[in-house]
Amino acid sequence: MNAAAFAAFAPFTLLGVVTIAVMLLIAVRRNHHLAALSTIAGLLLCCIALPLAAPAAPIAVTPLFVVDGSVIFYAGLVLGSALVVAILSYAYLGGPEQGPREEYYLLLLTATLGAALLPASVHFASFFLGLETLSISLLGLIAYASPREESAEAGIKYLILGGASSAFLLFGMALIYADLGTMSFTQIGVLTRAGNPHDLFRLVGTAMILTGVGFKLSLVPFHMWTPDIYEGAPAPVTAFIAVVSKIAVFSVILRYFILADGQAGASLRAGLSMIAILSMLGGNLLALMQNNVKRLLAYSSIAHLGYLLVAFLAGGALGNEAAAYYLAAYAVTSLGAFGIVAQLSTPGAGRDADRMEDYHGLFRTRPFLAGSLALMLLSLAGLPPTMGFIGKFYLVASGVGAGLFWPVAALVLGSVIGIYYYLRVLVAMAMPVPAARSAAPPATAPLFGNVVIGVLLALLLMLGTYPAPAIALIRLTAGAVAG
Repeated sequence: MNAAAFAAFAPFTLLGVVTIAVMLLIAVRRNHHLAALSTIAGLLLCCIALPLAAPAAPIAVTPLFVVDGSVIFYAGLVLGSALVVAILSYAYLGGPEQGPREEYYLLLLTATLGAALLPASVHFASFFLGLETLSISLLGLIAYASPREESAEAGIKYLILGGASSAFLLFGMALIYADLGTMSFTQIGVLTRAGNPHDLFRLVGTAMILTGVGFKLSLVPFHMWTPDIYEGAPAPVTAFIAVVSKIAVFSVILRYFILADGQAGASLRAGLSMIAILSMLGGNLLALMQNNVKRLLAYSSIAHLGYLLVAFLAGGALGNEAAAYYLAAYAVTSLGAFGIVAQLSTPGAGRDADRMEDYHGLFRTRPFLAGSLALMLLSLAGLPPTMGFIGKFYLVASGVGAGLFWPVAALVLGSVIGIYYYLRVLVAMAMPVPAARSAAPPATAPLFGNVVIGVLLALLLMLGTYPAPAIALIRLTAGAVAG
């Protein structure tokens, strides 16, 4: 590895060093505050180092990793989101009733390391190792640091279904390797263009990879795990699953299909269009029936990944820009929504604030959090003046430009359906305060948690009313994918 490659890969190396340092720190002294602050400081350093290490041109660090503008953008989203989750976790796990909490941050760092490496992966080996590092760490996070039986149940479900999806993914990779004799994304693209486009091994292998990725992205019909896991996991971990893991997996599959020429096949495009339509309509229709806020947001996330597939199918410069902006908007909004759920929760009581009645009278008792949640939900619905509106406008523009009229129609219809169930939460927050809660003293949320929510809210509104800086950054970084 030459000096330029080492410098470009330095933020990822730093993240590995931070992970080891926190592990040694826990071994020497068990202290929740010290472990949390070390994790937050380490992630903040990585966020600062990432743009400083951005290369002027794509650099192949090893045959497994390439660092270019898109890697800087997507890894930045991963690291920034993980930093927010770490701060929210510190507030969420602050009570003494939580028991040992230090290893939670170690699992959070290892999951972030796996997720941050995925955007840079250009080889099946790095793809699978990064994904499994993320998935195995998530398994521990889902069931960790919570006295609820639902968390242990969610961890077992994720273990079984995650193992099945990894098996599909690995067998699909094996079939493509057996057919082409390479695991490099770029070489797969070269050999695909030179060979038979209807080769059975490659088609079946691609279908199995999509099955595994469909589970990780919770796309229909691979979505059934999502509401149970979202409901059972602690609220900050739910935010991590909804945002960090989705960004990481989408970024690597986008790179794979661009470099391996996977989007050129008509049958594959038809299949992905059907999955996108089913995800958009199915996620929104299922969310209509939910009275649990975390389950409602889980089904909503299924629909949002379906929306994102419109930009994926559109491809080209506009499609890549639309996907990058929508992922940024989705990250800010989902982190804010789940962060507010975490702020309202009392983990020692054995459950999160996820029932609809928990939000009754919130505009009166917690006006800042209620107002923030209202704007986050309006952004998820795609209404101005939020990032969600600009993101959906971008998606529609890219879809129409590529002639994807059925997926765009499903996007518009799904967005209309979504407005109804988002408004249900707003109506609940405007209802009278329950008598039991009105007699209790007003609750207070940790200050730093509220600060994070405030920063996310400011980003949501600033980039929703003036998106030019974000669009310029995306065009500078994520507009093209190198191999």
